[in-house]
Amino acid sequence: MKNIGIVDYGSGNLRSVSKALDAVGACTRLVSTPAALDEIDAVVVPGVGAFGDCARNLRSTGLWEPLREWISADRPYLGICLGYQLLFESSEETPGVAGLGVLPGVVRRFSAGALKVPHMGWNTLALRHAGDRLYAALPPAPSVYFVHSFFPVPADSSIISATCDYGGDFAASVSRGALSAVQFHPEKSQRNGLAILKNFVTSIDAPVSCH
Repeated sequence: MKNIGIVDYGSGNLRSVSKALDAVGACTRLVSTPAALDEIDAVVVPGVGAFGDCARNLRSTGLWEPLREWISADRPYLGICLGYQLLFESSEETPGVAGLGVLPGVVRRFSAGALKVPHMGWNTLALRHAGDRLYAALPPAPSVYFVHSFFPVPADSSIISATCDYGGDFAASVSRGALSAVQFHPEKSQRNGLAILKNFVTSIDAPVSCH
């Protein structure tokens, strides 16, 4: 079983994410200090709430720079919802608050109009790269569960691994090296979500052990 650390910074649906990862064969533990990163093979950063609050909470744990270093070293990372948005430079949700900045781009808000905001409920993905590790053996247009009002706009479109149509296409997930991040909630996406999490777990190049 792979050792996966779920970052606890007071802004995530930790129990649901942990249970879903356990169900697909991972060994999970909460990570709230930099030292805990030495005991894991991969890191998962979930998050719900406001961009600025999540950024401040993550900084308060002392994990901000260690996570930047983890990603720079191309170690396995999965961001979920705010854990995806925080990878970018800034967000319209909280002007003046910097993100981790490991991916160039900004986080935009859905335009008000005929669409309801937040984008909430089931929607389908259009997979950009058929060989992306997260979507191995999934159907061509998998349905997943979203809850969000903001979405990242990567400066480098080549990292976008899936899009979703909500008044226009947006980047529903990205992939770069050992980094993957998704705007939807795999822990709430039933069979497809568990398959995505299992693909992440099996992609981790680490000893099969749990300690």
